[in-house]
Amino acid sequence: MAELTFRCLRVTPDPNAASPTLVVRLGLTETTGADVHAVVLRCQIQLEPHRREYAGHEVEAVGCMLGDRSGRDAESEPLRFGFATQTVSSFTGTTEVDLPVPCSYDLEVAANQYMYALDGGVAPLLLLFSGTVFTTSATGLSVHPVARDSSARFSMPVSVWRAAMDLHFPGKAWLRLRRETFDALHRYRARRGLLTWDDAVERLLKEAAP
Repeated sequence: MAELTFRCLRVTPDPNAASPTLVVRLGLTETTGADVHAVVLRCQIQLEPHRREYAGHEVEAVGCMLGDRSGRDAESEPLRFGFATQTVSSFTGTTEVDLPVPCSYDLEVAANQYMYALDGGVAPLLLLFSGTVFTTSATGLSVHPVARDSSARFSMPVSVWRAAMDLHFPGKAWLRLRRETFDALHRYRARRGLLTWDDAVERLLKEAAP
């Protein structure tokens, strides 16, 4: 039975993707000597907030969403970050493969709120693998599941995530509003003859300032 181990080698933004996408470079090793014909690989990526320290602005921003100023009570509750699938071509021993991971910039999503709250440093990733391994031998083709406990950890620079967002939304952040709230903001902007939504929000913030 084939046995695979996984390593995350690096994570980079994809400059050619139509939407924000991170490319996870994986190293795969088959440890029994079997000839791998193909792997249909699935990967769930999670964030583990308890695996890093926080300082300055991060303490308040991360603590607000995790319920504790240090984030340590979130150890049993990782944040789902992304999901991807990939087919790995035939290999013996070790191979590498790129795993494209689509990302959203929806700041209602907890994982995106967390990433946005980080000033720098790294984001601790946990990669959980599943799927099917096809091996070949003198007796023919064999099919095995990827072991259920297959995983890898990686500390991704926060700058990589920001670069992926900036490729598509340079200098911007997205905020989702209820239709009623947007309609009220639209009327406010029109009554005051403001040219942009930024102008409207800035005027409101000035009016609300003590």
